[in-house]
Amino acid sequence: MKAATYAETWDLDVFFEGGSKSESFKRHLEELEKDVPLFKAEADQLDVPSSKEDHVYLNEILDSFQGIAKRIRQAGAFVGCLQAQDTEDKNAAVLRGKVTQLSSHFQNALARLDQKLVKVEDRIWEELILTESLADLSYVLTERRNKAKNKLPMEQETLINALSVDGYHAWGQFYDTLVSTVKIPFRENGEVKELSVGQAANKFSSGDREVRKAVFEEWEKAWGSKADLFAQTLNHLAGFRLNVYEKRGWNDVLSEPLEINRMKRETLDVMWKVISENKQSLVKYLKRKAELLGVEKLSWYDLDAPIGGKESKVSYQEGAEFILDQFSNFGEELTSFTKKAFEDRWIEAEDRQGKAPGGFCTSFPESDQSRIFMTFSGTPSNIATLAHELGHAFHQHAMAGVHPLNRSYAMNVAETASTFAEMIVADASVKKAKTEEERLALLEDKVQRSVALLMNIHGRFIFENAFYEERKKGMVSAERISELMEDAQKEAYCDSLGEYHPHFWASKLHFHITGVPFYNFPYTFGYLFSLGIYAKALEEGAAFEQKYIALLKDTGSMQVEDLAMKHLGADLTKEDFWKDAVALIVQDAEEFLEAVK
Repeated sequence: MKAATYAETWDLDVFFEGGSKSESFKRHLEELEKDVPLFKAEADQLDVPSSKEDHVYLNEILDSFQGIAKRIRQAGAFVGCLQAQDTEDKNAAVLRGKVTQLSSHFQNALARLDQKLVKVEDRIWEELILTESLADLSYVLTERRNKAKNKLPMEQETLINALSVDGYHAWGQFYDTLVSTVKIPFRENGEVKELSVGQAANKFSSGDREVRKAVFEEWEKAWGSKADLFAQTLNHLAGFRLNVYEKRGWNDVLSEPLEINRMKRETLDVMWKVISENKQSLVKYLKRKAELLGVEKLSWYDLDAPIGGKESKVSYQEGAEFILDQFSNFGEELTSFTKKAFEDRWIEAEDRQGKAPGGFCTSFPESDQSRIFMTFSGTPSNIATLAHELGHAFHQHAMAGVHPLNRSYAMNVAETASTFAEMIVADASVKKAKTEEERLALLEDKVQRSVALLMNIHGRFIFENAFYEERKKGMVSAERISELMEDAQKEAYCDSLGEYHPHFWASKLHFHITGVPFYNFPYTFGYLFSLGIYAKALEEGAAFEQKYIALLKDTGSMQVEDLAMKHLGADLTKEDFWKDAVALIVQDAEEFLEAVK
């Protein structure tokens, strides 16, 4: 039987027909513009609960809360997809502004609700959250209450939210606008083409070093030419955060990201400690790869280069079938869900100009669907990215039966599901390789991923810590930011490269995201945490899928330390768990080194 042919472009019309000129989307926003003020009035009129019987009224407003939250999330996801598929869609940029403003007004209304929760007497609160209708929400509601206690009075928090629309978030949107103007000139077949940043990034996995070098030189030049503008963006985003932190009395810039990720500082510190002490196998790998490529030291643009100079290319169709085949070895639910995502056009993968860089998965909660964005050019890295984003989508699918207010999981555990899916594909790929050359290439792709998660991400973390310390004293110049970036990369890569990427801070969206500060360490956490889960999956086989889904369902309603203890029996504040996870990475690196002796 002939396999289905999967489209390389996604279907957004199923949500709102007509793209950025959609009339149905216009009506969606108009309805929200009416309903958000009504919710605010409802929050204002809510009496502070004074007995456990008041759970009835609290439930009513929570129903309104989750209903509006889903609709705003649906709107934000739609606009994000429009901007990603066409960076020159000016209507989409206007719509983004409207959604941001709506979201800010909604946050102001929520701040009023949170203040009511804060005013509830502790004794009454304990009784309230034990009532049958609120028991399942006890964690998230108590979390909201505690966060509100640690913030400024409601009037000041409302003012911050209002000012952030044309301040904080506006700088993030300005970054997106700047990125849409960046083009990378590239000569191919005697003709100079202007590549999007997504297309240019794929060239770094070319087997031709001259191609990689030429693209990298133009890449650095392109980002460097706008470095002063990107420095403005980064400085103002950080300045806004630091001012808010100071007013709230938060002395540590990691307080907010750790709170968002429901994670202890103790866990983060021990994770980086174990990583820093166990990088030597990766350093040896980088040194050996340099020898295989015939250079003294790898340059930044060599990190994703295939060894032997040969590129392993597959079609999108082949990549999709390969992923489905590997997922089928893990479990039926993951496989059937992924097949639906391909068949129903949930994925935008076409390799064309005008698209945004990178990849993402976004949720449309009103429709119980997701959408995946990437640029697929047929490399092993592309297949890994596709599997990664499908993992995100499956996580959202697994939460379908969970109360809407318990579905908001932190970024670090979000990266767990995606990395786990990526690992299923990567590990099976190595084992099923038809030739030694293919096995070596796939094994190296796994090690490359470890380098990215334990070295590249570590560099980002070191850089942001250093940058924020300097930003506390005043504006930081573009030249100085680049120095901090290169110093961080040298430390993270144990000075094993010959050339670094000083303008990485400008080219990486993650530094300019307003939703989650320090958009870096959760990736590494998720990667290593998923290794622990993967080890369990290998032990138990297909029977593990339901346990895995149970773990995913809990990700929105507990601290990560409690999640690990409940489902893995692991203490994340101790070195043992992290050492065991890193040992699997060392094993891959040593296997590669043995194979290329």
